[in-house]
Amino acid sequence: MRDSEINGVSMPVGGIIITIVSSFINGSTFVLQKKGILRAREKGGSYLKDVVWWSGTLAMIIGQMGNFVAYNVAPAVIVTPLGALGVLFGSLLASWILNEHLNILGKLGCVLCCSGAVVLIIHSPKAETVTSRLELEDRLSDPVFILYASLVVLVLLVLIFWISPIHGSSNIMVYISICSLFGSFTVPCSKGLGLVAQEAFSAGPDSGRALVIFLCLLCTLAVSILTQFFFINKALEIFNSNMFEAIYYVAFTSTVLVASAILFKEWTALTICDSLVLVCGFSTVCVGVALLRISQEAELTWKPKPQRKKTD
Repeated sequence: MRDSEINGVSMPVGGIIITIVSSFINGSTFVLQKKGILRAREKGGSYLKDVVWWSGTLAMIIGQMGNFVAYNVAPAVIVTPLGALGVLFGSLLASWILNEHLNILGKLGCVLCCSGAVVLIIHSPKAETVTSRLELEDRLSDPVFILYASLVVLVLLVLIFWISPIHGSSNIMVYISICSLFGSFTVPCSKGLGLVAQEAFSAGPDSGRALVIFLCLLCTLAVSILTQFFFINKALEIFNSNMFEAIYYVAFTSTVLVASAILFKEWTALTICDSLVLVCGFSTVCVGVALLRISQEAELTWKPKPQRKKTD
């Protein structure tokens, strides 16, 4: 689908539509996997044998494929925040399939997520800053990005091999931090593969170099997705799916935006006004996600509480 123009500015309509569809598919992932885990627990078997869990896994694969396409036709700074629509859909689906509580606070959170997503779409960067393999190589060799990637790897090693065995089952932020930090590699690798794929399998003079970069990005992407998949299921065995998905969205989006800002520098294409509006839009989405989280434990009613009788 071709990009359309609003007030003379090109909009990545195709990328936005793919992102929205992928977000709804991803929103069903955690709910279906959680349902499969609960069904397997009731039967006393493994969730690996449950058809509902596998349907959630299939939804995750399809959603990730959709994200891969979306990241290659639209800037990451617009694709990632739109994942809030998946949180919205997941919350509605969880209230129906898992009977998880969704009160007026949760519904307000859904409205804020949608409102913030619209703001992000309107004010997002409309052009890519990296469009070729040579530009990608230059960005990957940037000392700032190398330092950032090294710090992320160091933190991941500490979380996986030291903190996770001790605190993973009691603190939801451990698994969320692991999955979110791996997002720092998932998104850049997805965009990078799209940039070098055609040259890697062509007969050009630099096809060998492009193929090496392609394989490195592919291996990194595979390790990132499989590790996230493993820790997501460990978290779903213990924690509420709505709670996990809401907090995971904020943490994942934040790390991806930081990584994209460092590597692709998409923010350089924004005006100061658009940058401030994007921050406000993302803040609105985060507040909406927080309300979805709070709604899991808060009980609200429009009826006045009965007054207690005074006793002498």
